[in-house]
Amino acid sequence: MAKQSIFGRISTLMKANINALLDSAEDPQKMLDQLVRDYTNSIADAESAIAETIGNLRLLERDHQEDIQAASEWGSKALAASRKADELRTAGNTTDADKFDNLAKIALQRQISEENEAKAIAPTIAAQNEVVDKLKDGLNGMKQKLEQLKSKRTELLARSKVAEAQTKVHDAVRSIDVLDPTSELGRFEDKVRRQEALATGKQELAASSLDAQFNQLEDVGELTEVEARLAALKTGGTPQAAIGN
Repeated sequence: MAKQSIFGRISTLMKANINALLDSAEDPQKMLDQLVRDYTNSIADAESAIAETIGNLRLLERDHQEDIQAASEWGSKALAASRKADELRTAGNTTDADKFDNLAKIALQRQISEENEAKAIAPTIAAQNEVVDKLKDGLNGMKQKLEQLKSKRTELLARSKVAEAQTKVHDAVRSIDVLDPTSELGRFEDKVRRQEALATGKQELAASSLDAQFNQLEDVGELTEVEARLAALKTGGTPQAAIGN
């Protein structure tokens, strides 16, 4: 039953469509890791089962060979006893001749018994050899699948690292894009522009204040001239004289 279970697991794993499993998996890498573990464990179980089956097969083959050897030996003993009986009978000793013929019969019975045992074991040996061959083929297939899985996993990990690197490069390029108004550089440039505008505003404001001061000076000058002309009138002069001064 255990060997049939192992054989069933081998058949199931051998029929598995790796690409289909990966396509339907939410996380292909985890799926590959799990498949690698399953195959590795099944291979170890299969190797143990095959080793046990081969061991039992060798015992059966040894028993079968022993039965064949025993049948041959009993055949030789039967022949020897029969010849001895013939010699004794030729010599006129029928009593002893009959004894050796009986021994020959016993040996022949043992020979037949050993031959029957050898025949009975033969089908079992043939069946066990077939099982071992199938298990070996399945084991070799599983080892090839395991290598395929490992190769797929290596490929997937490499592709994942490349994709990760590409993502990092893309993010880095975007982070230094001077045309991107949302980037740090764009915000800093906007801040500088605002500072420059503020400085320009202050300059204009300062210039405006200076003009106002000069206008005040002109107003003061006009008042001074008025005072001078008034003083001239009081002293009996004329305003024009004040202009000449």
